[in-house]
Amino acid sequence: MAIASTESKMPSSSSTSSVTTMHHDILHTHILTRLDAATLATTASTCSHLRHLCMDNDLWQKICTTTWPSLLDPTTSHIISNFPNGHRSVFSDAFPTLHHFSSHSKSNHPPPEELISAVDIHYKGKPLFSRVQLTGTKKNMFLTLPLHIEILEPNELVPTPVKFVRKEEEWMKRLEDNLSLSWIIIDPTGKRSANVSSRKPVLVRRHWLTRDVEILFAVTMAGETRRSTEVVQCMVKVTCCGKVGGELYMREVGLVMEDMEGGEVSGKEGVRILMKAMEFGERNKVGEVGEMKERFERFLGMIRERREMKFRRQKVRDGVSTLVAFVVCVWFCYLAGL
Repeated sequence: MAIASTESKMPSSSSTSSVTTMHHDILHTHILTRLDAATLATTASTCSHLRHLCMDNDLWQKICTTTWPSLLDPTTSHIISNFPNGHRSVFSDAFPTLHHFSSHSKSNHPPPEELISAVDIHYKGKPLFSRVQLTGTKKNMFLTLPLHIEILEPNELVPTPVKFVRKEEEWMKRLEDNLSLSWIIIDPTGKRSANVSSRKPVLVRRHWLTRDVEILFAVTMAGETRRSTEVVQCMVKVTCCGKVGGELYMREVGLVMEDMEGGEVSGKEGVRILMKAMEFGERNKVGEVGEMKERFERFLGMIRERREMKFRRQKVRDGVSTLVAFVVCVWFCYLAGL
């Protein structure tokens, strides 16, 4: 949902008094239900009477479920009903882009027993796919293995409106321009949420071996892993397949987390990072596509630099080891000749 400019929609001080004389049913049914989130929030700041009406959860529930149809799921609806401000809390947490935050912040909430993923994919603004999935976080397998949340079932295929034609530039550009993805992580214990997707793709590519289409969405956030205390990248990869002349199908939609060494973050570390992101992450207006791509490319550049530095160091160590071995060999040969 695009947040429209609100300057022209703000009630003036002279009209506020006349607005407050209207019956609240008329205001709610014929005016407030037609406002977008930004205008509704601005209207709430004009006077106490309108603020009370604009806090109505039904208004925010409609806005949230229109933006993210996955929140219509009974599981998410029940959990959100326990949030301090209901759906308004979720919109405040999940609509703005999640930005970098301090890794030194300490969360006051213990990790939840499960995380809820509410995933929505749109094409040209129309819902294409929605799903809610619960992920248990207490099992040893989840804690020790790399963080990986897969939304689709094995062998499940989700059709897209895109035709798989021979001219790759055409349909790949169409995917990059028109596909959007939202991945909201909900903590039912801490009653917080965060959107860990860049919403628009940061990269569309063909896999070098399988030739499947990979569409990447990514955000960077502060990390605190065994190998790095700097930043990590939360990445959602949508993998598509198809035959020339037919529809393009989504066959994988998964979330992973990478550190600056290029390694995958474990489930235990990933949950801790996500909890901090929900509690301390800066949430600003939705970033431009170019800005999100720049962050993604900057992170990839840091990974390349780390790998090159590691390679050079290993090369120096190998050279020193070879030299030491040669000197020792010569020394033994010398002693054997005495």
